[in-house]
Amino acid sequence: MSRGFPARLIAGAALLLAMGNPLAHAADAAMIEAAKKEGRVVWYTTQILNQFARPAAEAFERKYGVKVDVIRADSNEVALRILNESRAGHVLADVFDGTAAVASLKKANLVMQWTPDSAKRLPAGSVDADNYWVGTNLYVLTPGFNTDLVPRGTEPKTYADLLSPKWKGKIVWNTAPSPSAAGGFVGVVLTDMGPEKGMAYLRDLARQNIAGLQVAARQVLDQVIAGEYAIALNIFNNHAVISAAKGAPSAWIPMNPSMAVLSVISVTKDPPHPSAGKLLVDFLVSEEGQKIYRDADYMPMDPAVAAKDPSLRPDGEKFRAITFTPEQIEANMPAWAGVYQQLFR
Repeated sequence: MSRGFPARLIAGAALLLAMGNPLAHAADAAMIEAAKKEGRVVWYTTQILNQFARPAAEAFERKYGVKVDVIRADSNEVALRILNESRAGHVLADVFDGTAAVASLKKANLVMQWTPDSAKRLPAGSVDADNYWVGTNLYVLTPGFNTDLVPRGTEPKTYADLLSPKWKGKIVWNTAPSPSAAGGFVGVVLTDMGPEKGMAYLRDLARQNIAGLQVAARQVLDQVIAGEYAIALNIFNNHAVISAAKGAPSAWIPMNPSMAVLSVISVTKDPPHPSAGKLLVDFLVSEEGQKIYRDADYMPMDPAVAAKDPSLRPDGEKFRAITFTPEQIEANMPAWAGVYQQLFR
């Protein structure tokens, strides 16, 4: 596993961005007209419904008059749902997003090889070199804590701090084979520390009796906010900010290094509403769509649209992160999940 984006991906994306991409297309009048005739688009999303997905869908509907059917699930559930629909001979989704689902769906030949012209202005590495996905926003996964149970300034600030006896039995994480769960935490530790030191650290961490929940990362943080646990591992740091703004005792820890993952969006292959699907992707990647991510306290992929809270984004110095692509997550998650099963179950 290499840190950050692999050189091949960066070089390929940069070349496509520089030369113009024959598989990228603008939302031209013909596409818009075709989308309006189709009348609707089905979007399988991993984004929080009320925070982002519904406002984005409503903005799209106002702009184009095309109905958006939004279905919420986690990345693994999105992939499984589309795979099962394919086996039944009828894929319902036109568009899907997430941090990992696209890798397995690419292997199953269920993803359209297409990206919009609006992706051309995005940074190298945020568009798939083979044009199966485009990044919409960046997620950074860090520990979070309850500020009533853990007064600010007393929270663990390093991986070594998590081994303190005072945190034994007070830490929780999601047990799914996902970057926003125990598997992702294991992955960033092994990537940063290396196999030998990383495994030694994880053996020590296993003695902390970390609670495992079979729920989404958002729900793990909710349990911490409710006071069930003091600390959560591998939560989305923007979720802690969203909750704190609503008065919850919620904060996140810029632990070095943290895990950063791309949330990417794709059109399914041979979807029921192909033009509407492409138009929705183009809209979410456009400056207008990226501002909706920003307004929802997400980190937009477009560097010209800054996050409302700039501290959420790693600066490479005081706050560092290792970035993983969907393909890297797909390739390594079985081994990371295996370490979790070996040490923490």
